Amino acid sequence: MFCYQCEEKAKGTGCTTRGVCGKDPDVAALQDLLVFQMKGIALYASKARELGAETPEADTLITEGLFATTTNVNFDPERLADLIRRAQDVKESTRRTYKETYRKKDGDQAPEIKEATAAAAQWKPGETIKDLVARGEKLGIKSEVFGPETEDTRALKELITYGLKGMAAYLHHARVLGYDDRKVYGFMHEALASLTTQQSVDDLVSLALKVGEVNLKVMEILDQAHNETFGSPEPSPVFLGAKKGPAILVSGHDLMDLYLLLKQTEGKGINIYTHGEMLPARAYPELKKFTHLAGNYGGAWQDQQKDFEAFPGAILVTTNCLQKPRDSYKNNIFTTGPVAWPEVRHIGPSKDFTPVIEKALEMKGFPEDLDGKTILTGFAHRAVMKVADKVIEAVKSGKIRHFFLIGGCDGRNPKRSYYTELAKAIPDDCVILTLACGKYRFNNLDFGTIGDLPRLMDIGQCNDAYSAVQIALALAKAFDCSVNDLPLSLVISWYEQKAVGILLSLLYLGIKDIRLGPSLPAFVSPNVLQVLVDTFGIKPISTVEEDLKAILGSDR
Repeated sequence: MFCYQCEEKAKGTGCTTRGVCGKDPDVAALQDLLVFQMKGIALYASKARELGAETPEADTLITEGLFATTTNVNFDPERLADLIRRAQDVKESTRRTYKETYRKKDGDQAPEIKEATAAAAQWKPGETIKDLVARGEKLGIKSEVFGPETEDTRALKELITYGLKGMAAYLHHARVLGYDDRKVYGFMHEALASLTTQQSVDDLVSLALKVGEVNLKVMEILDQAHNETFGSPEPSPVFLGAKKGPAILVSGHDLMDLYLLLKQTEGKGINIYTHGEMLPARAYPELKKFTHLAGNYGGAWQDQQKDFEAFPGAILVTTNCLQKPRDSYKNNIFTTGPVAWPEVRHIGPSKDFTPVIEKALEMKGFPEDLDGKTILTGFAHRAVMKVADKVIEAVKSGKIRHFFLIGGCDGRNPKRSYYTELAKAIPDDCVILTLACGKYRFNNLDFGTIGDLPRLMDIGQCNDAYSAVQIALALAKAFDCSVNDLPLSLVISWYEQKAVGILLSLLYLGIKDIRLGPSLPAFVSPNVLQVLVDTFGIKPISTVEEDLKAILGSDR
């Protein structure tokens, strides 16, 4: 196996014997094969769409498949094998759609795909998982099944692939709520199909920025879906303690799963707690109206083994950010949606959470109340816009000197202490915006206020990155300048492919001088990195002292 799609890649170059995330070589091979299958589907879907045909099965499968191969999502060989076989059926049906549409349009036989791309379009899976693994082992990142690649073209194709995986994750959440855009699927097919051909560096750079553009649209769709389904987030206190009684802990990202669980547990005497990226759910009116949504328990995803082991109730993981469950709580944990682990009970599409509820009642929960502090969340773009006049006046009067967006993914890298130390060192006349699980590095600290504005504003999940973009664009409009001219610095921590999608969206918007850490992506070649540095001013984080001096000047 070889994988370097996440920030934790082994030895800084890539995982070759087992993933740092926990996936074994068989799972890695199956994921590589699934990506290969989706490229085959995309070849036919893109041609069918050129002829005006719709390909709903392909749209669904590619969204599910890309999300399933994102870091810390699907570790189950059986479920991955099922996706691969489903992909074969979809590939055949999409091929028929292409051929039938061509014949109706031109009255002639549709040409087969005969170039090197035929490898993905025409391959058929074997019967057993062993057969699938054997095939997948030949289709990894370093394979040249579609022809020879240079270091730079391979790097750019991986960058595009990972951006598409992040896009698929956001699109999945929107689809669950009934929101999508057919043009997005068309682009995903076109982009995946193009990865089966040899292209120039310039063309691939352009495609990567196009991924950023379309990902921004997807994040806008997801923002609309969340706000219209659950109400617009509003600044809200979140209790970090616990209440006596049976308990269920909900981790991941999916707000609809949380809502359905809250509905099914009403009146049952069970308290529901959020974990990790679910914390911002406490800011949505339609979710916080449930009185048994008791608080937030634990920290970011990388703490889950410790948090889950200590939690005295049932645990539901809704999307990505799953670690290998310890034996001590393996019988208490459930998965649903795209996330899966072998031998862990999975709640299917029916979303009947009865087994989770029964386990919570069986375990009894917390024997007594536990004290805990309260923190704030809910500063999404609509909430911030309500106090925009105060923010603008504070900037004009000099009360706010600078904005820092410190956000992104958290992880186990010791260098991530940088983000805690940076937040602590930022002067009192500066505002800190944050989002995603990177906030757990400092969101329990007291940063005080500037006037009646909190110095720390939690925008929400990584799914809410669109809010951060809208806040920046609104400030730029208010001050009649570009985002790059604002007193705003982006210091981003990355871990997996959703962060890659967000980064490409920021680059598409032309936002420069982003500081990225704790390490730079191993999949970006030196030459491609130099292009990003020269064009967008991307730079690695250094030390807190050096970075603050560069941002604020020596008189900070």
